[in-house]
Amino acid sequence: MKERKKRRKKFVVTAGPTIEPIDPVRFISNFSTGTMGYAIARKASKKGHETLLISGPVGLVPPPGVVFVRVNTAKEMRKEVMSRCRNADCLIMAAAVCDFRPLKRSAKKIKKSKNTTLWLVENPDILKEVKHTKGLIKAGFALETGNIKANALEKMKKKGLDLIVANVKNKKNDPFGQGEKDFLIIDREGKIRKLRRASKEQCAAVILSKVERMMK
Repeated sequence: MKERKKRRKKFVVTAGPTIEPIDPVRFISNFSTGTMGYAIARKASKKGHETLLISGPVGLVPPPGVVFVRVNTAKEMRKEVMSRCRNADCLIMAAAVCDFRPLKRSAKKIKKSKNTTLWLVENPDILKEVKHTKGLIKAGFALETGNIKANALEKMKKKGLDLIVANVKNKKNDPFGQGEKDFLIIDREGKIRKLRRASKEQCAAVILSKVERMMK
């Protein structure tokens, strides 16, 4: 029992998409289902870690044993991550946070028009903001359509990550939802592990194992 308490760490895991409202009935989002983040949170909780799951809107039931926080927008997710990471040991940012949001949100439904223009502005870069948080192990994800290794390494360096999980969206590999996928996992020591046709549960187990070794 004492050994179990000694290994217990505080994990913050994000999952799912964010949604950025355009008007009361429309929004910008992406195809993220939250499956990866929920799998990681489930594994972390089962291993006895204190686990907080911050999730965008998805059709999944929160895993048992985790503290669950629901958000919608990138700004809401940023607020929760920044406040919850202060005393955390590890942040695993599996959420697909929208890079952009509408400059203005219409209070009324925008009627169809040939001349409608939607202006976008950048959302906050959450991982970049926690880059220099001392004592926090940071893991991120990269979804690419090409140059997967080079782009993942660039993101890892730019955002000061200890671990990055990358996958590619093409005709052979659809990273969204359930099923077997291809993953590329790179740690801060430059070690690369390729997972071929693996489930997200299997990928989550590898991520947790690597992160736990970093925290010892």
